[in-house]
Order: sequence, then structure tokens, then C-alpha cells
Amino acid sequence: MAALWIAHIDVTDEDRYGAYVAKATDVIAGHGGEFIARGGRYEQVEGRDHPRNVVVRFPTFEAASDCYHSDEYQAIVGDAIAGSDRSVAIVETSD
Repeated sequence: MAALWIAHIDVTDEDRYGAYVAKATDVIAGHGGEFIARGGRYEQVEGRDHPRNVVVRFPTFEAASDCYHSDEYQAIVGDAIAGSDRSVAIVETSD
């Protein structure tokens, strides 16, 4: 089954977060990740508002988890953490 990274983000440092984004695209794609939503238009209907929402589809749950825990991703995720308040979940799809 496929899996999704679902991230809700409040960017607090544009430079640090931008450095992460510039590198993350290639790292995620290298693990089979495909961006479905990336900071586009949204409507917050429940819960805490996050002005940036990102959804990435991976071919399997294992691919999504392996990407997050990979040396390549861990080398860059510090900029995302330092440059934002965010939550990220890996969720297996039901299809």
C-alpha cells in the first residue's frame, strides 16, 4: 500500500526553511516521493491553523519511512526544524 507524508507547518525563519526546501525536493523524489500538495490554497475547518500544508505520496509505507530516516534526509531536516514549527506524520493509504 502507498503512504503519505502529511506535514502542517508554520515557517518561522524563511532562510532556514528555504534551505531545507531547496534540498528536500530531490531527496524525497529519490525515495519515490511525489508532491501532491505543497503550500497551496487551503481552508482550515477544524483545529490549529498552519499556513503551509504539504502532502507527499510514496509507493509504500516503508519507502516513506526509509526516506524520513535516511542519512540524506536527516542531514537536511535540521533546517526545517530550526526554521519552522511543524508536525509530520506518515500515514498508510487505504487503497
